[in-house]
Amino acid sequence: MDDVKIGEILLPGDEDTQRDQEQQVKAKFWPTMKRAIRRIPFSRDVVAAFYCATDSQTPLRVRGVLLAALGYFVLPMDALPDIFAVIGFTDDIAVLTAAFALVNRHIHERHYEAADRALAENDLKD
Repeated sequence: MDDVKIGEILLPGDEDTQRDQEQQVKAKFWPTMKRAIRRIPFSRDVVAAFYCATDSQTPLRVRGVLLAALGYFVLPMDALPDIFAVIGFTDDIAVLTAAFALVNRHIHERHYEAADRALAENDLKD
C-alpha cells in the first residue's frame, strides 16, 4: 500500500482486468439499455457514459470508474434484480449517478452526440 496516494481513485483492477470489463460492458450494454430505457430518467447520460468509457482518449482512471458503474448496470444479478418492474433499476441508477458525479467533466459533447445518434438509430423504445 506504499504506492497509494491520499485522495487517489483506485481502479477496479489493472489494465487487463479493465480491458476484460470493457469487453463485457460492450457485449451486454445495448440489450440491457433496451430493457431499461423506460425506467432510467437519464438514458442519454448513460449512453454518453458508455461512449466516454470506451473512448481511448478518456483518462484511464475515468474509464475505470465508468466501466465499473456500467459493469454493475449490465450484470444480470445485482442488489435489486432488474426484473422487478419499478425498483429493479434503482440501485443501478444510484451507482451510475455516483459515477457521473465523479467524472462528469470528462463526458464531452462528442460523447453526447454519439449517444444521440445511437439512440436515434437503435430503436430502443420498442
